[in-house]
Amino acid sequence: QVQLVESGGGLVQPGGSLRLSCAASGSIFRIDTMGWYRQAPGKQRELVASITSSGSRNYADSVKGRFTISRDTAKNTVYLQMNSLKPEDTAVYYCNPQIVVFGTSKVGYWGQGIQVTVSS
Repeated sequence: QVQLVESGGGLVQPGGSLRLSCAASGSIFRIDTMGWYRQAPGKQRELVASITSSGSRNYADSVKGRFTISRDTAKNTVYLQMNSLKPEDTAVYYCNPQIVVFGTSKVGYWGQGIQVTVSS
């Protein structure tokens, strides 16, 4: 009923930038909070940033001042602008929108994951 398509990852040098996108489609009635998580090898998945339907943002301390989360409600899309990337930002990034599908209750969906590698 819901499809998520992530894009924008890749290999970048330290100090570089990337922009991740996650577009949701399907029988969507409403999308509430949209978040980005990441998981590095051998580590637990962690919240990177989130944005509510009213635009309130929350960031992990490790990315404050470097990453910016935004959303386009009309396109059901969430973005993560990542600047001043560091090697420790290397991870698989997942989007996680809280979606209400017509006729059902709210469910958190996960994107397929997209690799971000920061290395010289």
